[in-house]
Amino acid sequence: MKKLFISADIEGTCGIVDWQETEVGNAYSDYFRNQMTAEVAAVCRGALKAGFDEIVIKDAHDSARNLYPDKLPKEVKIIRSWSRDPFSMMTGIDESFDAVIFTGYHNAAGTGSNPLSHTMTGNIYSYKINGLTTSEFLMNSYIAEYFGVPVAMLTGDKGLCLAAKEHISGLTTVPVSEGRGNCSLSIHPQKACELMEEAAEKALNGDLKDCHITLPKEFEVEVAFKRHQSAYRASFYPGAYQIDANTVGFKCKDYMDFLKFEMFAV
Repeated sequence: MKKLFISADIEGTCGIVDWQETEVGNAYSDYFRNQMTAEVAAVCRGALKAGFDEIVIKDAHDSARNLYPDKLPKEVKIIRSWSRDPFSMMTGIDESFDAVIFTGYHNAAGTGSNPLSHTMTGNIYSYKINGLTTSEFLMNSYIAEYFGVPVAMLTGDKGLCLAAKEHISGLTTVPVSEGRGNCSLSIHPQKACELMEEAAEKALNGDLKDCHITLPKEFEVEVAFKRHQSAYRASFYPGAYQIDANTVGFKCKDYMDFLKFEMFAV
């Protein structure tokens, strides 16, 4: 049996440009929740064609109640809402999976390739691990590697896709938009789904040996908050220290210790 884990976000969905389009419960979001679901479904179809028997999807944006389950292939299982464990957007991942795919992902806080670029919350100006600008993709790829699972594919904005290839040489990417200030240039949404289905099948049929990211032996974290009160609060987490009014640092060797810091301090 071949198992695939999908972590699905929305800010890297084809065409999205505004926060209202990401929020459940308003007229702006319905279209993009449908497009998010269509993109995930396309990846699932590609995985099924590649011979994967089990697909687990983590709805990984905001309420984690964004995807329309009835519009996904019947072979999938979906994790909705938040368990409140340290794995967050990767809840459900373990050593039993053969590959991970990220859909609808966006670039990091402090980058300009997506009008909605951020890392974890909108209150962070900069997030760095070992001096590297840290996106949710990088953070969650480290989780995949923590369990020894290769990251086969990523969909999202062009800037993130380019940055991700620097970390995982064998990664397949499907860029669907390119940020330009507060707007973006996107491909057609149906074309995006077609490309994703084809790419998923090809990636998962390929050799995934070059789809592992190097997990650092130690982690030196720097989080710069937009609000100084948040940095002050985070500095009380065991082992954390305040660098300046808005910035907190943390060091550890086990990635799980970082994830606990992220869960409780950020």
